[in-house]
Amino acid sequence: MAFAHLHVHTQYSLLDGVCRIDKLAARLHELGQSAIAITDHGNMYGAIDFYKACKAAGIHPVIGCEVYVAPRTRFDREHGLDNEVRHLVLLCENMKGYENLSYMVSMGYTEGFYNKPRIDTDLLREHSEGLIALSACLAGELPRRLMAEDYEGAKTYALEMAELFGPEHYYLELQDHGIPVQKQVAAGLIRLHEETGLPLVVTNDAHYLSRTDARTQDVLMCVQMGKTVDDPNRMKFETEEFYLKSEEEMASLFPDFPEALENTAKIAEMCQVDFEFGKHHLPQFQLPEGYTDSWDYFKDICEAGLERRYKEVLPEYRERLSYEMGVIRQMGFVDYFLIVSDFIGYAKKNGIPVGPGRGSAAGSIVSYCLEITDVDPMKYDLVFERFLNPERVTMPDIDTDFCIRRRQDVIDYVTEKYGADRVSQIVTFGTLKARAAIRDVGRALSFPYAEVDAIAKEVPFDPKITLDNALKLSKPLRDRCEEDERVKGLIDTAMAVEGMPRNTSTHAAGVVITSRPVYEYVPLATNDGVPVTQYTMTTIEELGLLKMDFLGLRNITILDDAVQMVRRSDPAFDIKSIPMDDADVFRMLSEGKTSGVFQMESAGMTGVCVGLKPRSIEDITAIIALYRPGPMDSIPRFIACAQDPKLIRYKHPALEPILSNTYGCIVYQEQVIEIFRKLGGYSLGQADMVRRAMSKKKAKDVEREREAFLRGDPKRSIPGCVGNGIDVKAGEAIYDEIYDFANYAFNKAHAVSYAIVAYQTAWFKYHYPREYMAALLTSVLDSKEKVAEYIAECKDMGISLLPPDVNQSETEFTVSGENIRFGLAALKGVGRGFTASLLAEREKNGPFTSFTDFCARMYDYDLNRRVLESLIRSGAFDSTGARRSQLMQVCDQVAGAVGEAHKQSLEGQFDLFGGGGGETVTIPEIPMPNIPEYTQRERMLMEKEITGLYLSGHPMDEFRAAARARGAEPIGPILADFAREDGPERYRDEQQVVIAGVVSAVKTKTTRNNTLMAYVTLEDDTGGMELLVFSRTLNESGSYLKANFPVLAHGKLSVRDEKAPQLLCDKVFPLEDGMVKEGGPQALQKLYLRLKNERDPHLERVNCILTMFPGQSKVVLYLEEEDKRLGGVTCGLHEALLAELKLVLGEDAVVVKESKT
Repeated sequence: MAFAHLHVHTQYSLLDGVCRIDKLAARLHELGQSAIAITDHGNMYGAIDFYKACKAAGIHPVIGCEVYVAPRTRFDREHGLDNEVRHLVLLCENMKGYENLSYMVSMGYTEGFYNKPRIDTDLLREHSEGLIALSACLAGELPRRLMAEDYEGAKTYALEMAELFGPEHYYLELQDHGIPVQKQVAAGLIRLHEETGLPLVVTNDAHYLSRTDARTQDVLMCVQMGKTVDDPNRMKFETEEFYLKSEEEMASLFPDFPEALENTAKIAEMCQVDFEFGKHHLPQFQLPEGYTDSWDYFKDICEAGLERRYKEVLPEYRERLSYEMGVIRQMGFVDYFLIVSDFIGYAKKNGIPVGPGRGSAAGSIVSYCLEITDVDPMKYDLVFERFLNPERVTMPDIDTDFCIRRRQDVIDYVTEKYGADRVSQIVTFGTLKARAAIRDVGRALSFPYAEVDAIAKEVPFDPKITLDNALKLSKPLRDRCEEDERVKGLIDTAMAVEGMPRNTSTHAAGVVITSRPVYEYVPLATNDGVPVTQYTMTTIEELGLLKMDFLGLRNITILDDAVQMVRRSDPAFDIKSIPMDDADVFRMLSEGKTSGVFQMESAGMTGVCVGLKPRSIEDITAIIALYRPGPMDSIPRFIACAQDPKLIRYKHPALEPILSNTYGCIVYQEQVIEIFRKLGGYSLGQADMVRRAMSKKKAKDVEREREAFLRGDPKRSIPGCVGNGIDVKAGEAIYDEIYDFANYAFNKAHAVSYAIVAYQTAWFKYHYPREYMAALLTSVLDSKEKVAEYIAECKDMGISLLPPDVNQSETEFTVSGENIRFGLAALKGVGRGFTASLLAEREKNGPFTSFTDFCARMYDYDLNRRVLESLIRSGAFDSTGARRSQLMQVCDQVAGAVGEAHKQSLEGQFDLFGGGGGETVTIPEIPMPNIPEYTQRERMLMEKEITGLYLSGHPMDEFRAAARARGAEPIGPILADFAREDGPERYRDEQQVVIAGVVSAVKTKTTRNNTLMAYVTLEDDTGGMELLVFSRTLNESGSYLKANFPVLAHGKLSVRDEKAPQLLCDKVFPLEDGMVKEGGPQALQKLYLRLKNERDPHLERVNCILTMFPGQSKVVLYLEEEDKRLGGVTCGLHEALLAELKLVLGEDAVVVKESKT
């Protein structure tokens, strides 16, 4: 080895490197090189992937990072002084160096982040041991000084760095990419070398594998910066020399300094970092007083739990517990179980709802006895070895569902208990998937939006599809590539960047807990200020660290909210006491009334419920396990056998006790394990190993096990079917069926856990429908479609949704008599703090008797105009007898009177809308003006503005018949169909549809072609959809597209990646008076514009704006100084037009009036 690349940027430099780690080794083999470094910008995201890939290919990996060094300290953040960072390449000589680099990179994020993660000289001084530094590219401090012709300053800095890192640990980095200034820098570095003796090293700052990848790198940088390749002002590489060059190419750059080349190999040889995989680094559980040994404590609480869980402890239960405890001890996971038991115990003691279980952990009686789970594994025939296999030592994986609102409380508890520096969340990466890659690259290459959109939509809709597969599957995509070189270039570039990480985010549930500070094991980053590991969950597990999933499950929160409401009338109610075999609940599911029931509410699941007619938790468990791609094909057989037991066939009588609960069908992984154990004579551990091999389609293992299953394997003490008296033919048939189903068989422990939650939600829906639906509505307030669906379900159940009320509402949705009342905290502009004060005042001093009484009593609780208007407009004072119109008119008067009364009674007070404090004052009632109430439509619009919902009706109510008559489809079902996990059933991308609704928002945009388009949100009573309205349609129908106007829209559905479907709008018609008219009210309106005179400088701008909105509405220009009116101009009245004109002429110079002609 004479040369090694020591300055290399992989895809983890995030949109600034296209050296794919999985292709590095092959490229190095081509070049005949045997070592390479990873030096991504400011992070170590790719270090372990890089290390493993290199080791697997026989390449020597050098772990490093090109860090960002703050110009002053990492804590300084003054714009102009601290925003320009300096680069420095750091390479790990040994594990101490890795730990130091990991620490500094972590501090760069957690302490030094300012546009970029920055370290500083103080950190370098304290943590330089085990590190080798290179002076970096032109962005390094040393090259900067040389470019500034500050040679003496450069020399001083270089000697300081050499002293800091030690002899032979600071190198002057020579680079030559054909950039003129590099010649100047290289000359300075060589002079420094000659005068100081500091060693030279040559690097190439490689950002891509070969010269041909330069264009891909250029496009990727455009994606990063939101620029296009034809933008002359963007940042770009000056040459195409930043690739992995051969030794010969590198030697030719500085032929007079061969030692610079040789030093690369020398440094690579010095750098020896070896990671240890599979060794567990579990934190030690803090034992309670009186215990010194984890095992003693573990044994005691397990045995106590056994007595608590079972009224009668059967011998097989005690034997199972003893066996599991022994395996856990033998595998070294006692502290793991104690840690999990502790934080779940904390949650339960502090009223934080916890799910009954999740995943294979529910198959453990230890988990049950420690109250980690609430699923009895003995009752449901669950297998421990599916969770922990003594023949395959892997870290247990206990994932826990918590109340979604209080999940963070549990993480906070763990953080406090083990230390903030020992607990971290885990990073995930957003990647450039097939369609996204086409769209991003298309934008960078200046393709028109419509063309890129059309190309992207030729990629089949599948989240896992690759462009390579898309080209095989989609003939239209292939045809575009073959017929158009531009498109081929786009697709080729998109394929080059496809799958690369685009950004980082935080794993939804993963938390790592370590025995020493996390950064001693893995580097940290931050996402939104929250520390996260720089390695993904898989890598964390490979490094032997303790990883937990703290999941937030919405349905656990729903159940808890429902329980709290029930306890108002029945304080002793306990969800654990509900019967699990309620025939009425199963009948409700059998009738297809599954809306709002966990796991059961999709159309497909509803159909299975109606067909199967579940009668037990076991049936619900089977439904959850079967309703997935693959096993779904066996649902008809399963239902048929469930309805007619005569159809059940067993290939051997020994299968009956194993498969009877599933009507002769193999559904669960646990059944596969039990078949191997009972019929083939395998141990449970051996059986689970075979199941794993089958699920991964390991052909050699599968065929070897066929023989062992049939005829046995003496070496492993397996007697086989023959040894157990089972005919070979029957054994063959059984093995074939197992193999067919093993890949699809589901984990029963998980299915049972979720079946219990599903049953509990169904039980509440049946027995406490108001409490349950109120909790359900609270949980989906951020989803208009779900709110609409559940309100419709409430109507079907005879439950009305009542508007908010200052004397009846509480914080969330609650039961009010036979109906459900809207919660105050969900009102725009009100908030939880004020709501809590309102409820406390109401509890203390009784209901509010009037609007004036409310203002007087709530004066001390940050009452302000915004809160009052929100309450009035939402209808929260309707029960006081006053009209909303009256209250809006006297609002200021009442507020002023209350404020004045406080001023007079309490010295130093200030007016109502500034806040204050003091005792409640009494003021006389303010008489209400005699004015009419707002119209029904006006009230509905007010409710929508404040609550996000139409409460007293829907604007579409009067137009629904007309919309239906013209073939309009409800929006909600379209959205729900595309939201299905396995893709839409009824609708498809580019399908022509007609929808109707009320315009709720309009946003206009000028396209690159200088034409106008609009983004229009259309809502009916089932949901909302965005319309894309391009210039032609906007010219023809723009006058109808204004807020709160009912329209009928024709167009094609458009689905982009994982976004909600949009409608590419072709035509828009107004809906009015129950009829669809070809004209509209705007045709009878005139636009009046006031200008000074014919020489008004604004006139040209006004004419330009009017031409962008063609239409039939007449425009009258009133010339004020000449008292003259000019006509002959028409336009299409549109909100965007009026807004633009008002911006130019002023609010009072733009008026729309009804026209009689």
